[in-house]
Amino acid sequence: MNNNVSAQWRSIAIVGPYQSGKSTLLESLLYVTGAISRKGSVVDGNSVADGVAEARNRQMSVEVTAAFSEYRGAQLSFLDCPGSVEFVQESWNALVGVDAAIVVCEAEVTKVLTLAPLLKFLDDWQIPHVLFINKMDRASTAVKEVLVALQSVSSRPLALRQFPIGQGERLSGFIDLVSEKAWQYHPGGPPDPIALPEHLRSEEQAAREELLEVLAEFDDHLLEELVEEIAPPEEEICTGLKHDLEADLIVPVFFGVASQDFGVRPMLAALLEEVPAALCTARLRGVEPGGPVVAQVLKTYYTPQSGKLSLVRIWRGSLSDGMTLGSVRIGGLYRLCGQQQTPLQSAGAGEIVALGRMEGIKTGDSLSTEAIAQLLPKAERIVPLFALAISPEKRADEVKFSAAVGKLLEEDPSLDWEQNANTREVLLWGQGEIHLQVALDRLRRKYNLPMQARLPQVPYCETIRRSCTTHGRYKHQTGGHGQFGDVHLDIRPLARGDGFQFSETIVGGVVPRQYIPGVETGVRESLERGPLGYQVVDVAVVLTNGSYHTVDSSEQAFKQAARIAMNDGLSRCQPVLLEPIVELSVFVPSEFTARALRLLSGKRGQILNYEGDATRKDWDRISAYLPLAEMNGFTVELRSLTLGVGCFAWRRAHLQEVPEKLAERVLTRT
Repeated sequence: MNNNVSAQWRSIAIVGPYQSGKSTLLESLLYVTGAISRKGSVVDGNSVADGVAEARNRQMSVEVTAAFSEYRGAQLSFLDCPGSVEFVQESWNALVGVDAAIVVCEAEVTKVLTLAPLLKFLDDWQIPHVLFINKMDRASTAVKEVLVALQSVSSRPLALRQFPIGQGERLSGFIDLVSEKAWQYHPGGPPDPIALPEHLRSEEQAAREELLEVLAEFDDHLLEELVEEIAPPEEEICTGLKHDLEADLIVPVFFGVASQDFGVRPMLAALLEEVPAALCTARLRGVEPGGPVVAQVLKTYYTPQSGKLSLVRIWRGSLSDGMTLGSVRIGGLYRLCGQQQTPLQSAGAGEIVALGRMEGIKTGDSLSTEAIAQLLPKAERIVPLFALAISPEKRADEVKFSAAVGKLLEEDPSLDWEQNANTREVLLWGQGEIHLQVALDRLRRKYNLPMQARLPQVPYCETIRRSCTTHGRYKHQTGGHGQFGDVHLDIRPLARGDGFQFSETIVGGVVPRQYIPGVETGVRESLERGPLGYQVVDVAVVLTNGSYHTVDSSEQAFKQAARIAMNDGLSRCQPVLLEPIVELSVFVPSEFTARALRLLSGKRGQILNYEGDATRKDWDRISAYLPLAEMNGFTVELRSLTLGVGCFAWRRAHLQEVPEKLAERVLTRT
C-alpha cells in the first residue's frame, strides 16, 4: 500500500460572500487549465458549479461542487462552496479537507464586513488562504482603500502581490510586486509582458515596500536587509511568501476579473508554488505519514445515477474500488467535475474523490481500513434557526416521507426535523427560508415528494393561577353491569417548570387501589387540552376522596370521573396562556449592536447582558430572552440589519405568561 502523499496534489476551496463571483472564478480556473474547452455562466445556468436545478433556478450555489484539473504538472481538486449565509454549513464541512482557500470578494468597502465570519473560520482552523478581489472592472474605490477595509476584518496581515495598471473599466494589466514585471491583460488569453509604466513606478515601489515589511514581521534576516537598505533577492521573497502562507501567517492578495480571466493565471501560478503540499496539511490535522488509510467525508450526495456518493479527502494511503473502510465496502470510486463522474480504479493521498454506496457513513466521519485512535476534527454543526411546518401534498406519500427526509438530512447536516408534541406538526428546521425552500425543492425533484409548507404554530401552553376543589361523578346504566366512579380532587398551581404532579390521600378504601391508576390517567388526559385549548402544565392534582360501587365500578369509570372533575375544576382555577421563551446569544459587529438591541426590544425580547466578544475584535455578544413566536422574523431581520453577518445560537429556556392583550388576540384566533 502506498502511504506517500503526492506533493503534486493541491486541494483548493473557493469561498466568499454571495454574488462575489466564486462560480465564475471556478469556470475561469477550469478553462485556463484546460479542464473545459468552453466557459459556461451562472446567468445561462450552464456553469460547472450550477449543475443541480435548485442552483440554476436561483442563480446561486446551494451545495459544494467538486472539480478536477491538471496544470503545469500538478493535479488540482477544486471545491466551489456556496456563498449564502444560509448554506454556510456546506462551506465549513468542505474547508476542513482542503490545503488552501481562495477567498473571493469585490472591491467594495461597504461589502467587506461580509467576509468577517469566513476569515475567522479560516484562521481558527489555520487554513492558508489568499484573497482574490474580483470584478475590478467595476471598481470605484482605490485598491489601497479596499485593502485598509479588508485588513479591518482579517486577523492576519494582508500582503498585496500585485499592483493594478488602470482601474475600473480601464483596468488593463498589473505589476507583479515580487518580480517587478508588468503585464497586460487579454480577454480569454494569457497576459503579455510590457514595460513598467513610469508614472506608476513610485506607487509600485511603495506597494512593494509594504509587501516586504509584512514578510519581515516573520523573517529576521529579511528585516535586517530592509534596515540596511539591501534589496532582497527575488528567490528569498518567494521563499518567505511560501513559508508564511503555509503557516497561515499572512494573506496574499490578488485581483482581477474572473469573467474575462484577468488575474486568474498569475494567482494560479502563485498557488502552485506557495500552497502547502498535502503532506503538510495532513500533519496539521494530526495525520502523520505511514500507517493505514485515513480519509474523511466532506460532503454527501444522493444522485439519480449513482445513488449515495460520499465526497472524501484522502489524508493517508490509497483507496481502491471494492476496498472496505471500517465495515463498509466501497461501491465505486469516482473523480467529480460538477455533475460528471469519471470512474477510477484507485486514488492516492491528497486527492478528493467520491465513494459510492457508503451506507451508514455521514458527512464528517473519519474512515480507515483499521481502527482510528483519534478521529479527525470536523466542523461544528450549526444550530438550525428557522422552521417551517411541512406535510405531504398527497396523503399516500406519508409512507415514504421519513426515508426521504432522512436522506435529505444526510446531504445537508444543518437541517433538522421534529414532530412537535403540542401542535402535532412536523417541523423542518434550517438556516433560513431560502435554505428550507431548496430542501423542499429537493424533496419534490429527487423523491417525487411534493410538500405543503407554512409557518409553524406556536406551541402555547396554559396553566392556572389559583387552587380549587372539584368533584366528578360518572354513572352510566346499561342493560347489564353499569359504570360508576366518583372522585374528589384538589387542583393547585406549581412553580413554572415543575411540570405535573399527581398524588392521593385516600383513607378507608373509599377509592380502591386498583382504580387509582385510572384516576391518574383521566387527569393526565384532561391536561392535554385545557379550557383555553392548549396543553396544561405546572399543576398538582391530589385525589382526596371518592366512592365506588362493588359491581359497577371499574378503572375506566374512574378515569371518566376524573376527566369530568378536571374539566370543571380547571375552568375555575383562572387559566392563563403561556408561551415558550428561548435564550439567545447574539453575535454582531459592534457598529450594529445598537440596532440589534432595538430589534430585540421591539420583538418583546428581554436583554440580559451585552459585552465584547472574546473571540473577535470589534464584535459584541448579546444575551437575551425572546419569545419563540418572534424567532423566525428575528432571523431575517437580524441578517438584514447586519449585512448578513449577524448570527445567534439559541436554546429553549422556559414558559412565560403571555401579555394580556396579546393573549386575547391569540385566543380569538384559536
